[in-house]
Amino acid sequence: MQNTINTTMENMGEHQQQVEQCVSFLRDALPFSPDIVIQLGTGLGHFGDTIESVLSLPYSDIPHFPKSTVASHKGNLVLGYLGEKKVAILQGRFHFYEGYSTKEVTFPIRVLSLLGAKTLILTNAAGGLNPLFLPGSIMILRDHLNFLGENPLRGPNVDNWGPRFPDFSIPYHPGLIKLALDSASRCKIQNVISGVYVCIPGPSLETPAETRWLRECGADAVGMSSVPECIVAKHAGMDILGLSVVSNVNDPDNFEPIILEDIIATAEAMEAKLAQLLIEIAINI
Repeated sequence: MQNTINTTMENMGEHQQQVEQCVSFLRDALPFSPDIVIQLGTGLGHFGDTIESVLSLPYSDIPHFPKSTVASHKGNLVLGYLGEKKVAILQGRFHFYEGYSTKEVTFPIRVLSLLGAKTLILTNAAGGLNPLFLPGSIMILRDHLNFLGENPLRGPNVDNWGPRFPDFSIPYHPGLIKLALDSASRCKIQNVISGVYVCIPGPSLETPAETRWLRECGADAVGMSSVPECIVAKHAGMDILGLSVVSNVNDPDNFEPIILEDIIATAEAMEAKLAQLLIEIAINI
């Protein structure tokens, strides 16, 4: 047991050192410290190409950043402006199912929080669980369930990064949720709802029995990302907004095959509307 604890502490020490090295590198490399971080999910990576870009860095050029292995995730950190807001776009994320730990998955969020970012907007493609949802809807996250079986805050706490036991009574910022709903109304974007997101490990997709159980747990949509990033951002004191593009809705009693290519296609088809919504939200934060 003591050996396990010692190993955990050593790993945390290495993780902290890598974070600090990356912060130092980016502080020198970036033209400014971003106020807002937007992380782009599956099928949503082109948004970073539409902003007023100042700098684009491949993840491979950034010390200790993991490598994205998912084809639809470009793997770039883009710095630019939305209106007068200084924004960092993470074109692609890392996933637990790729073999990364949740500390590695959340590495960019931790680094950008230490660079001074105060707001995090998470986007993802998710499977609908709520039978009232329609494919192509945008769900604003009001809460989540962490079914990964791992928490990125596990191990010794770095007190300078955040509290040992962060409060999660309000994981997603109410003001940002209202702003997202109001922005959708101004942009005349239909089928924008709010709900509970559940994160599962993957990469296998849900069985009918699992779909039924996740519904009974109170989840409205399911995916394989975003929750670890939310946990680290909340620990760091950031305000968080989550947006899921609902790619499909499955009835566990009349189950249809879930095809990844269809999920990506639906997300890509919604990308223009999501981009419009993200811009409206960001300029009004």
